[in-house]
Amino acid sequence: MAGGGGGNIIASNRRKNLAGPSGWAGLIANGRIFLIAVFASLGGLLYGYNQGVFSGVLNMYSFETRMHSAVDNSGTKGWLVSILELGAWFGVLCTGYLADRLSRKYTIVLAVIVFCIGVIVQTCAFQPSSIFGGRFVTGLGVGSLSMAVPLYNAELAPPEVRGSLVALQQLAITFGIMVSFWIDYGTNYIGGTGATQSEASWRVALALQLVPAIILGVGILFMPFSPRWLVNNGRDDEALQVLSRARRLAPDSDLVQIEFLEIKAQYLFEKETSNIKFPNLQDGSRLSNFKLGLYDYLSLLRYRPLLYRVAVGSLTMFFQQWTGVNAILYYAPTIFKDLGLAGNTNSLLATGVVGIVMFLATIPAVIWVDKVGRKPVLVSGAFIMAACHIIVAVLTGLYHASWDKHVAAGWVACVFVWIFAIAFGYSWGPCAWILVAEIWPLSVRGKGVSIAASSNWMNNFIVGQVTPTMLDNIGFGTFVFFGAFSFAGGVFISVFVPETKGLTLEEMDEIFGSAGMAAGEQERFLAIEKRIGLDAYNDADPDRATPDNDIRKHEIEKA
Repeated sequence: MAGGGGGNIIASNRRKNLAGPSGWAGLIANGRIFLIAVFASLGGLLYGYNQGVFSGVLNMYSFETRMHSAVDNSGTKGWLVSILELGAWFGVLCTGYLADRLSRKYTIVLAVIVFCIGVIVQTCAFQPSSIFGGRFVTGLGVGSLSMAVPLYNAELAPPEVRGSLVALQQLAITFGIMVSFWIDYGTNYIGGTGATQSEASWRVALALQLVPAIILGVGILFMPFSPRWLVNNGRDDEALQVLSRARRLAPDSDLVQIEFLEIKAQYLFEKETSNIKFPNLQDGSRLSNFKLGLYDYLSLLRYRPLLYRVAVGSLTMFFQQWTGVNAILYYAPTIFKDLGLAGNTNSLLATGVVGIVMFLATIPAVIWVDKVGRKPVLVSGAFIMAACHIIVAVLTGLYHASWDKHVAAGWVACVFVWIFAIAFGYSWGPCAWILVAEIWPLSVRGKGVSIAASSNWMNNFIVGQVTPTMLDNIGFGTFVFFGAFSFAGGVFISVFVPETKGLTLEEMDEIFGSAGMAAGEQERFLAIEKRIGLDAYNDADPDRATPDNDIRKHEIEKA
């Protein structure tokens, strides 16, 4: 998600004249990049599958029998779920360094290896300690993938389809959640139900994660490096070749040259910014590099307009998690049982519907979020989710002791859980990530995104930890609690977060109160563009009679 092109700083017509369409038409026109991004988004599928599969496993009779010492206690049950998020929180904090050091694609390979080790430990577990350890290790891999894959996709994508590819990651996550719920439903029948159920029912559900993980880990080795990472490591010729093959144009074509020089300009800009801020830490030593990273993080807290963005990014992720979405995903079968659906099969079936509606609701968000705007989508989603929580709380408070006599009320409560999933799927699921990826100045974007992502995972961990205890001790009050936070999230977005749809970086800095910094950065960036010759393309003509531009126009017309 970090690492956008230099065109965010200077608004010129050079790329607009030569670039292809955006949205779905742009994805088709850039078919090779789209296929690479779809493949890399297997990382999102792993994240979503792992997020959803354990909710069904927790309620399988054979798992409860094997791990009864952990499952029977609400506190340890919360740890079984949430320890993965604790690992993911640590993993995402390490990913920024690893992605810069190893490359984006080798970081994905390493994350897949760690992920697979954790899955194997869980699949072969005979004691709760193995589940705890395996889920923490799996979380390290999941957290790393949750940042490395969008970063890789964003840096490989043409600017005109970058937003769609970031949203594609969220679509992959919801697809993984949907698949996991139905895998749980199917494997629940292995060996029978109840006391006759085989342990293969939960071991197979967990082990199936290895299939897409291995495909991703092996396949990504044959994918190109991120051109941004290549430039940052002095491999300009390779970066140019990657862009040429990705865009299906000659290396000396205007479009490829413009994109390459914009990446180069951004790299030089960030390097120059570091030299200006910290001239005594440019010797390349490990200690100096560590201090540079630390000072970049501290700058986010010392400069008030940047602190405002830290608050917006971190609190957006805070409210995303405290809508209770992962309480629904992790404990959906338990919740549906509490709402009167008798039998594990019925509760798993209702849980499967959650996955379907959330996945389908994410699709229009991918298509229309750039047209509607961030605020209307987030605010409407928050208020709908709050209303669903309150309605479920009222029904549970009235009938929790007599669901068998009020079957219709139980199904109404289930329907509102499904409506909640729809509201999250079109709003806070994709939109929160889009918002926190676009609010940062160029020079600290990677650091800012990592802070917001770590907020997401830490709050995810806390929600997973406390939900079983809340369900046991306050019952329907759990829904009131999450409903209040959902409503508060809508108010927060409405009052404190500006609309960011279609804004350039300069305009973004103006609405966040740092226009002076934007002007200074723009002046330096313009000087860099002139120095490397990028300004010569400001008047690039798409109708110029060159073979490369004829090819590009033909591709766009076909799309």
